[in-house]
Amino acid sequence: MLIVIAGVVALVLWQPWQGWGVPAPTGSKSVSVTAQPDPTATSTDAAEADASASDAASDDSSEASDPSASSTEPAIAACTTSDISVQAVTDKDSYGAGELPQLSIMLSNNSDQPCLINVGTAKQSFVITSGSDTWWRSTDCQSDPSDQVVQLDAGQTVSSVTPLAWDRTRSSVDTCDSSRSQAPAGYFHLQVSIGGIQGADTKMFQLR
Repeated sequence: MLIVIAGVVALVLWQPWQGWGVPAPTGSKSVSVTAQPDPTATSTDAAEADASASDAASDDSSEASDPSASSTEPAIAACTTSDISVQAVTDKDSYGAGELPQLSIMLSNNSDQPCLINVGTAKQSFVITSGSDTWWRSTDCQSDPSDQVVQLDAGQTVSSVTPLAWDRTRSSVDTCDSSRSQAPAGYFHLQVSIGGIQGADTKMFQLR
């Protein structure tokens, strides 16, 4: 028997977000099997074997032409707002002078079906506010945004592996290459979104 095994294509994940669900399925090839003749068989046996092989080939051809005989994996739908809950996370509730808040996102699939979501940097947003004043946005000076589509299984909860550090400054698209004003002591709120889904609540923390 000659067996040809198909390769499986793996997604290359962006390392800071490695750990989000599993890579989206990409499909695989089928395995083919070829029969070889038995040299010890008699002519009668060979004739019977040829007849059996012909019948089997005919059956295989019929099955191949019948769409119902082939099985395919059902398509996995994109995650929706009703499927997913998004939560802003900080490593502490209060930070002393010089301590940098570490910002993360927690993502949960609350449905009973797997779904696909883009968790790449192109779809991530971290916003820090104090009252009505927006202090910092992760997208203001973002470089080389990327996409990363992953599959979240039913009931699965994941979070970013490498947190994003806030340098405690005010950001704007005009200050990416210049000095920025430092945030004063006080209370701040972190709001996040990912894959187009907004976090329901903000996370409050304090700078001392």
